[in-house]
Amino acid sequence: MVANINNVDINYIDYGENKKNTIVLLHGWGQNIEMMKPIGDKLTKLGRIIIIDFPGHGASSEPTYAWTDEDFVDMLYELFKELGVDNPVLIGHSFGGRISLLYASKHRVKKLILFGSPFKKEIKKDSLKTKTLKFFKKVPVLNKLEGFAKKHIGSTDYRNASPIMRQVMVNSVNHDMTSDVSKITCPTLIIWGTLDEAVPLERAYELEKLIDDAAVIEYEGCTHYAYLERLSQTVNILNSFIGGNNE
Repeated sequence: MVANINNVDINYIDYGENKKNTIVLLHGWGQNIEMMKPIGDKLTKLGRIIIIDFPGHGASSEPTYAWTDEDFVDMLYELFKELGVDNPVLIGHSFGGRISLLYASKHRVKKLILFGSPFKKEIKKDSLKTKTLKFFKKVPVLNKLEGFAKKHIGSTDYRNASPIMRQVMVNSVNHDMTSDVSKITCPTLIIWGTLDEAVPLERAYELEKLIDDAAVIEYEGCTHYAYLERLSQTVNILNSFIGGNNE
């Protein structure tokens, strides 16, 4: 499905029968819907599932100018209005978590789940892509995503991006959202790999201190893609957190 929001075609999927929750999954930079679908597919009993391709990613068109993080939040807000979504559960990985954080600081969010989500400038190590591809080969459920990962994860993101998307990336990585994060009031779950080299584990505990109702779960020995490395554990945790009574 495609919605035109702020002159950008946004590709998304919308499925699930339970209407108690609307669960929105947001992927990381250089990725697409497929990177969040393994989670979404396991949560359909908890609510309606919406997964989008961010502008400039997957089957969504590029923005017409270099968007800021605020522009992505505005796009989500308008998309949610069009889809009849209010007070969603937001699940974000990396860049998707960054946008989820900013959205939750400005609009109603029922619950927030973050996977390796930056909120201020980070310096990524060149070896991240190599290490990521190694774990894609080792984890059976992720084998089918290995080819996609080779094309879309790592240091080649910037080199392969269009001029507009390069500037979008620059705008985002230089944006410090610390003051915005401190405004978040919804229950927040923070899942992080102890070996995350893109966004260090210490950021998880900084987020926990900034957000009033937040808790960190460490995945020992896992990387920036911890949520997929331990997919079954992630799904069990999310079933408990989203389906619990702390509404």
